[in-house]
Amino acid sequence: MKTRVLHCPTVVGGNPSQIRRVQNELGLDSCLITLKSNYLDYGVDRILFEERDNLFKVELKRIFAILTIYWKFHIVHYNFGTSFASPLYPEKPGDGFLRRFLRKVYSLYTWTLQYFELCLVKGLGKPIFVHYQGDDARQGAYSLKEFKYSIASQVDHHYYNKSSDSFKRKCIERMSRFADGIYALNPDLLHVLPKGSKFIPYSHLDLSKWLPSFTQVSARPLRIGHAPSHRKAKGTYLILNALESLKKEGFEFDLILVEGVSHQEACRQYKAIDVLVDQLFAGWYGGLAVEAMALGKPVLVYIRENDLQFIPSEMKDDLPFIQVTPDNIKEGLKKVLGMPREELLRIAKASRAFVEKWHDPVRIVSKINGDYTNALRKRGKSLCAE
Repeated sequence: MKTRVLHCPTVVGGNPSQIRRVQNELGLDSCLITLKSNYLDYGVDRILFEERDNLFKVELKRIFAILTIYWKFHIVHYNFGTSFASPLYPEKPGDGFLRRFLRKVYSLYTWTLQYFELCLVKGLGKPIFVHYQGDDARQGAYSLKEFKYSIASQVDHHYYNKSSDSFKRKCIERMSRFADGIYALNPDLLHVLPKGSKFIPYSHLDLSKWLPSFTQVSARPLRIGHAPSHRKAKGTYLILNALESLKKEGFEFDLILVEGVSHQEACRQYKAIDVLVDQLFAGWYGGLAVEAMALGKPVLVYIRENDLQFIPSEMKDDLPFIQVTPDNIKEGLKKVLGMPREELLRIAKASRAFVEKWHDPVRIVSKINGDYTNALRKRGKSLCAE
């Protein structure tokens, strides 16, 4: 009998759907169940809630799922640091008295329900793995204190605050007590996750469907791409100001801003660019950068040196990025605009090779499956694939 793996409760970034896909190809019976649909249409097996569901119906479905789904699986792999109960932050800045009261009541309910849920899964003898992907673990106060550049410096108190930081720490502590393994999709998260947590690179692409398009030596102005999904967090205003200044100095280029379009249309636009400017404050590259590199595009991004302690030394040596910071983004862009096209092409090819080596979903999922094997072995069981 195949080992059955449950991935839940979100499909953030497409990472869970690709892990599921590869696990099925490797012979496991892997299933992805999410609470809500996603506009990017990542592949899922089942969506629990419908848009027309009222709160009462949502909670009935949630409780029924918790009571009935886990029995059918051998391993549970949570993503975005949470479970089906998905506890709500108890406080939200700006709420009035009644909203604060109702929010605290609902938060207490979901917090209690999650404890029951995790106890149930543990009581059933199911190994639990938890994937953290970004703001499910990232904390504003820590970032402001420890990092020169951070997303926390660019957003208001609704994005990170004392209450949300405290709640995240409680959630992490709880999940770590039940988990057999904890993964971080971004290395900066390992500053706030428990010891023993592992860095696992993005694995959200089927590289056979993302073929490179090396456009860097085309006889035309350089095409610079940027996707401002969150303008402040990504440093979009700094990027646009730097490009406007360079244009006034006489540099020729075409700017392609990719926003407000479907993922399919965004991919079409990525193929047409020559270089991508990713993000300036996160300290790491995003899933978009992986997509751009897979297509053969050099990436300008801020990489935080202190976070590199958490990644393999060989991966650190292979990083192909054009390093920039919020303070020198103009100089970085100027360097790229003056760079020989053959050098850009060399970086483009190195970027594709980097993705093939470090973001190969089969290689990554095989490591995850190895952790599953160890967790099952401790319970006197084995991982079965066909």
